Amino acid sequence: MSKTKRFCAIAIAAMMAVTSLAGCGGGTGTTTGGTTGGTTGGTTGGTTGGDTTGGDTTGGDATDGDPLGGEGASGTINLKVWGPDAVQEVLRSQCATFSENMKAYGDVQIEVVPQGEADSATQVLTDANAAADVFGFACDNLDKLVTAGALLEVTGAEKDFVTSSNSEASVAAATKNDKIWAYPETGDNSYILVYNKKYVSADQAKTLEGTLEACKAANKKFVMDAGNGYYTCLFMFTGGLQIDGLGGEDGDVQQFTDYDEAKMVNTMLAFRKLFVDYKDFFLNGEVTKVVDGFKSDTVAAGIDGSWNFASAKDTLGENAGFAVLPTIHVGDEDLPIINMFGYKLLGVNSSTMYPNTAIELAKFLSGEDCQKERAEKLNWGPSNKAVAESDIIKNDEALTAILAQQKNSVAQVGIAPSFWGPMGTFGSKIVDPDNDLSEDQAKELIKQTIANIKDE
Repeated sequence: MSKTKRFCAIAIAAMMAVTSLAGCGGGTGTTTGGTTGGTTGGTTGGTTGGDTTGGDTTGGDATDGDPLGGEGASGTINLKVWGPDAVQEVLRSQCATFSENMKAYGDVQIEVVPQGEADSATQVLTDANAAADVFGFACDNLDKLVTAGALLEVTGAEKDFVTSSNSEASVAAATKNDKIWAYPETGDNSYILVYNKKYVSADQAKTLEGTLEACKAANKKFVMDAGNGYYTCLFMFTGGLQIDGLGGEDGDVQQFTDYDEAKMVNTMLAFRKLFVDYKDFFLNGEVTKVVDGFKSDTVAAGIDGSWNFASAKDTLGENAGFAVLPTIHVGDEDLPIINMFGYKLLGVNSSTMYPNTAIELAKFLSGEDCQKERAEKLNWGPSNKAVAESDIIKNDEALTAILAQQKNSVAQVGIAPSFWGPMGTFGSKIVDPDNDLSEDQAKELIKQTIANIKDE
């Protein structure tokens, strides 16, 4: 780790130690509270009481059965919640329902502010005092938030709630150092094969070879963001590479398990051959080009994320097809394509002025009823086990596929920031038809990519 990086890490931790003493919440944006909103219910009550110290909660049970721990006795409770643009209407409605449920214990006013999960952790670390009391974030940001002391640990009844309600994988994504630090919100932060059923059959969608051949027959494109490490890591994962968390002096160096070099090389060359053979029908572009291509009828299939499922459905209607990532033929076997799979989590800011109420809100928003409503209205895949087994999911081809893909995936936890750049460069070289790649060159490219990730 460079001296500059080490200094920045220490500075951020010091900053968080100071700002954890300050309060957050309030504001002048859109607020909810005091009126019934939405259709969701929720579970409330029994939260940990007390103040916050060092990213943990102290104190006893909620006062006299008050789920807010008496925080509403002295006046209005002002909370701020962050969520992405696409969920603002649903999130405001759910927060309004929470406020209505809490009227007997206090006046809870909630400001709902647009803030994407990808950037929320950075914003919290930049200024915890101005950050939301409850915020959604991608699970690969958990490490730095915990290290900076930015999250309240999930303990007691809330810990039992999280572990009993959610999938084992999503709970693991919210865990660091054997402690749970956040509330799983989704179990779908990943990508699968999305296709137009007019051109690609369900049987063809089972294999990458069949999918590309269908695109060729229809004279349409197959889209993949092959310059983005989030997607192109599937090349190495399918070849057997596995992540082993973070290590090094400051815990910021990406660790990998050993891999079979011959299998890795053969898999890379198999991917390359397909993309070169079908170069006239392959589009290396941002993930938004999948749905854009559906709209212009120039794309038959592509690798797309769960956040675009609703748009694909709106565009293709009954021709919208969704499937787990296809297999690829390597040697004498068909290998399932293995991708990166993440989870969206809800965290409670350790510097909140109202820890009991913020904890209750996070619990409510991550609960079964709210996850069910988001699955219905936003097409979000649940982490909640009961919702995952519901007819809402079973009758939805997209959500069924994304939850099934989890079985062939690497969890997006313990990922170093240095992972994405070199992996994206690696992917670009794999699909570039003008870039010669012999077996020896493939070996060197794999080794150099891993070295660059560790050294960057």
